[in-house]
Amino acid sequence: MIVLEGLKGKLSQFENLIDYQFKDKSNLILALTHSSYANEFKDEKLTSNERIEFLGDSILNLIISEYIYFKYPKLSEGEMTRARAAIVCEQSLVRCSNNIGIGNYLLLGKGEELTGGRTRISILSDAFEAVIGAIYTDGGMEKAKLFVMSQMKHLIEDSMNGVVFMDYKTQLQEKIQKFSDHKIQYEILEEKGPDHNKIFVSQVKVSDEIMGTGEGRSKKEAEQSAAKSALEKYGDSSEN
Repeated sequence: MIVLEGLKGKLSQFENLIDYQFKDKSNLILALTHSSYANEFKDEKLTSNERIEFLGDSILNLIISEYIYFKYPKLSEGEMTRARAAIVCEQSLVRCSNNIGIGNYLLLGKGEELTGGRTRISILSDAFEAVIGAIYTDGGMEKAKLFVMSQMKHLIEDSMNGVVFMDYKTQLQEKIQKFSDHKIQYEILEEKGPDHNKIFVSQVKVSDEIMGTGEGRSKKEAEQSAAKSALEKYGDSSEN
């Protein structure tokens, strides 16, 4: 594989950072390959990290759920769900991603590189989950669990102690539910740009009244932006 020959040094650096040596280096390359690179350099026949990110997301949720379930036996189902949502959110994943410098090792297309892809929230959070998925496929659940806990245990404990920020969607939901049982709905209004550099536009409605709109590089990011806009209308956009 041509790309592997040119990346050996950087891959080795990254493996040292995450304290895991891949048996099959193609698993790591898969985790670090953004769709913009796979689309732009089709001759290298690389697959983007979108599918492995999907797997990593599921593995991450299982690991965090299991930890909360056994570590905090007195929590109700609702409390466990809220705790997991506070831990497994885009902001937390970006923080973990930055701690190991994933942005420096991503394979990005030229356009994504020029528009700041190495620091883009959606790309970094997805890449962190992709790495989890790659470790799982390469070394199994125990290795994936070791990686997740080494990177996120402090976030879990901070969350349980009320230190970790809640994401905007959670903040909005709790604010609305404090005063009413109004239904909150998110809708994707528009998708702009090419597949490898798409912008999503979202709106949030509270009882069919539009309360906020926002944009993002992923549907999640757009919904967070819309929730933030709604919170600003309610006079509370503070971040913890």
